[in-house]
Amino acid sequence: MNIHEYQGKEVLRQYGVKVPQGKVAYTVDEAVAVAKELGTPVVVVKAQIHAGGRGKAGGVKIARNLDEVKQYASDILGKVLVTHQTGPEGKEVKRLLIEQGCDIMKEYYIGLVLDRTTGRVVMMASEEGGTEIEEVAEHSPEKIFKEVIDPVIGLQAFQARKLAYAIQIPNELVQKTVKFMLALYQAFVDKDCSIAEINPLIVTRDGEVMALDAKLNFDANALFRHPDIFALRDLTEENEKEIAASKYDLSYIALDGNIGCMVNGAGLAMATMDIIKHYGGEPANFLDVGGGATTEKVTEAFKIILSDDQVKGIFVNIFGGIMRCDVIANGVVEAAKQVGLTRPLVVRLEGTNVELGKQILQQSGLSIVAADSMADGAQKIVALVK
Repeated sequence: MNIHEYQGKEVLRQYGVKVPQGKVAYTVDEAVAVAKELGTPVVVVKAQIHAGGRGKAGGVKIARNLDEVKQYASDILGKVLVTHQTGPEGKEVKRLLIEQGCDIMKEYYIGLVLDRTTGRVVMMASEEGGTEIEEVAEHSPEKIFKEVIDPVIGLQAFQARKLAYAIQIPNELVQKTVKFMLALYQAFVDKDCSIAEINPLIVTRDGEVMALDAKLNFDANALFRHPDIFALRDLTEENEKEIAASKYDLSYIALDGNIGCMVNGAGLAMATMDIIKHYGGEPANFLDVGGGATTEKVTEAFKIILSDDQVKGIFVNIFGGIMRCDVIANGVVEAAKQVGLTRPLVVRLEGTNVELGKQILQQSGLSIVAADSMADGAQKIVALVK
């Protein structure tokens, strides 16, 4: 789960991480009022959306008086920002962060992420702050330094110092930077984050070490432990179909193609998307109904796929281990009848109760194309859609 920058900074502030003073504003008048309250000669007006690259898209402006705050707030609120993370459709700005300006001496990057190779949290640091870490990794990988953290003892002060020296933090600010890193790691662990990215971390001319930006993502499976974090969820920033899927514990991610996919198991779902691409098609979604899906769950999954106007055909690819093929078949038939299916449907069933599942589909009276294998099904749905 993602949250906004201003929310992330509030979470970090609880752990003693230094962040600029600021408040959220939903209207132009609120933005001006917050700027007055801050009383600083320079104020930053920042669009709040769940995407990076806001500055390049015109979503971050520096104001030197209240008239400029009013003008920038008017320009940004309601604007659709298109960044490298939003996709071509962009995202509408519905709130702003009005924040004190900082006298920046140097920008750095600090990030925490779970390394699935080692199974441990890794802290990354770079002196190339303010730049997407992907760009640094591509063009200057030698400028990214990493420390693998032992989960038993956590991030150690010597590891933080090692990173601080590696990215050339001024000697007099190393201790403050170490304190910053330790607090950031504690927040990451306590709140079950999947990503904590400070880009940029800044040192100011008056000797402060601050998070000028903050991106926190959280493990959705751990949110039951954090009602305070769950309360920060902004549904307006999420895909409607993904929200509907989460209500039924379905793993759904919307994509740009026109072939809807319903599969059980994440690995099989990935392979299904790959084989659709291999035969010249474009998947419209990733959808894993899981191993213990009910007829109701499958019905809702089918409805979610069909709610996408871009979907021109559907490929159901089920290997019944824990999941029974007859349950899938009943769900497909029920959903198709409820929505009045008119688009091509290819179904490949294999595994537990496969013959019963096929019988249910055959006797449904629906126009369903049977597939003998995953490859056969992919070829058939691509041909039908084209």
